[in-house]
Amino acid sequence: MTTDPAELVREIYLAGRDGRRPPLSTDLESLADAARDSMTSSAYGYVTGDAGSGATAAANREAFRRWRLVPRMLRDCRQRNLGVSLFGRRLPAPVLLAPIAAQTVAHPEGELASARAAAEVGVPFVLSTASSFPMEEVAREAGDIPHWFQLYWPSDRTVAESLLKRAEASGYTALVLTVDTPAFGYRPADLDNGYLPFLHEMGIANFITDPAFQAGLPPHAGPQDIIGHWARIFGNPSLTWEDLPWLRDHSSLPIMLKGILHPDDARRAVDCGADGIVVSNHGGRQLDGAIATLDALPAIREAIGNSVTVLLDSGVRTGADVVKALALGADAVLYGRPYMYGLALGGEAGVRHVLRCLLADVDLALALTGCATATSLTPDLLASADSRPAAAGRTAPPSR
Repeated sequence: MTTDPAELVREIYLAGRDGRRPPLSTDLESLADAARDSMTSSAYGYVTGDAGSGATAAANREAFRRWRLVPRMLRDCRQRNLGVSLFGRRLPAPVLLAPIAAQTVAHPEGELASARAAAEVGVPFVLSTASSFPMEEVAREAGDIPHWFQLYWPSDRTVAESLLKRAEASGYTALVLTVDTPAFGYRPADLDNGYLPFLHEMGIANFITDPAFQAGLPPHAGPQDIIGHWARIFGNPSLTWEDLPWLRDHSSLPIMLKGILHPDDARRAVDCGADGIVVSNHGGRQLDGAIATLDALPAIREAIGNSVTVLLDSGVRTGADVVKALALGADAVLYGRPYMYGLALGGEAGVRHVLRCLLADVDLALALTGCATATSLTPDLLASADSRPAAAGRTAPPSR
């Protein structure tokens, strides 16, 4: 991290003495509306669209609102430490950039700009299989900051194996297997626009640069051949728990399963050798009417104990949200759509602004709850909306 998180706040106030204002809003919940004019209507619909009625996405936000922080006083939080340890690496903050597909829908530099901004701020970057740039190029932009590879497991195992080898060779230090996408969710915004970026050759760079994928193409393949081949192998609805040992056999990296919402699935994942869980409902983009991730988190943490890494995504917007997620059992969060709005509004600088705002908000939320470290957050710092103390999840600091 280039500066301490609270430095952004000081910079803004000092600049304000000269009449200068931030180029983008510091209100992280307002960025979606601000980004509307920076994208085509189809691209905006793709980034902001939810499954069905939007009930799952709404539930994600409502779950965060139902918990209230209970600040503790006079506890010496002058020096704060946001750092956490994941898979043997010390991270400067409990935040990673979530894998988001086809980022060139928001900005021509897409994942390259996002990875550069993440590296400058010190936030690990998780690259989607469905990236608009090859994983090797994105890894170079990420530099020394940890970067993880999210896998959509293709139905062609020779392609899956090739992607795994490339990720490891490029310096990615963990795998995030998304398991909640046997098919794309029913997304009215995309359907009404008749728009899927992959069919416009965005988000398929890791495939078209892959030798195993190329081997399955006919001679002199054109764009339609490439897209058709991608469409045939991208989805893999036949996957079962019995397939996971194959993944372990073909990668030495830590493996996290993303999309877990039921405690029994979390236990099964650990029994099958997973090193961690991402409690996720795909940001509300897959199943309409699903449980909110924050509601699912405490039971999952209780089911698998404190020794297994647990991350959370979906609905995280503010520093207070991060604090609540950690208090209820997450080791860190994956941060998604807000950084895409920053990308649309200002490219690399926009993503950097969003991340600096978030980390400043997390830092101040720690101070104002009376906590000096991110790892000291526990459920006793929360009360439900009807003022009952948090009853689920951990009552002691996790082992991080």
